[in-house]
Amino acid sequence: MTSSAPTVGQTAPDFALPAAGGGVIRLSDLRGRKVVLYFYPKDDTSGCTREAIDFNRLRPQFAEAGTEVIGLSPDSVASHDKFRTKHGLGFALASDEEKQALAAYGVWVEKSMYGRRYMGVERTTMLIDAEGKIARIWDKVKVPGHADEVLRAAQEI
Repeated sequence: MTSSAPTVGQTAPDFALPAAGGGVIRLSDLRGRKVVLYFYPKDDTSGCTREAIDFNRLRPQFAEAGTEVIGLSPDSVASHDKFRTKHGLGFALASDEEKQALAAYGVWVEKSMYGRRYMGVERTTMLIDAEGKIARIWDKVKVPGHADEVLRAAQEI
C-alpha cells in the first residue's frame, strides 16, 4: 500500500461512484451503518469471483450485524451488471474507472507479474464503523476464509 493509504482510526475517504444496477454509491450516505469496502482487481476472474460469492453467501449475517458490503473495482458498470447477474450477487458493486477512490484508499498500486510491471488493484478490504472511521484493514488478501474473517470482525465492532 502507498503512504497515502488511510490507516485504522482515520475517517474513510468519501466517494460517489456509479453502481451496478444504476444509481450512485456514496460512502457518506451509509453513515450510521458499518461498511465492508472490498477492493478487487477484475470482475469474473477466479479469485474475484470466489471472493464475491463468499461475501454474497454471508449477506444475511452481515445484515444482522448492521453491515453493508460494497465491492469496488475499476471495471465498468456494464461489466459489474453482468458479473452480478451471472453470480446472483445481492450487494453493491461500485465502478471506479477513473481510479480516484482506488487511489484515495492506496490500493491502486504498481504490481509485478512474470517480470512485467503494471498498475492494478491490491486486493484489500476495509471495515468502516458506523461513524465512518476505518476500524480494520486487510491488505494483500488471500480469498479462502477471508469473508468469514471480515464477518467476525464486523460482528465485534
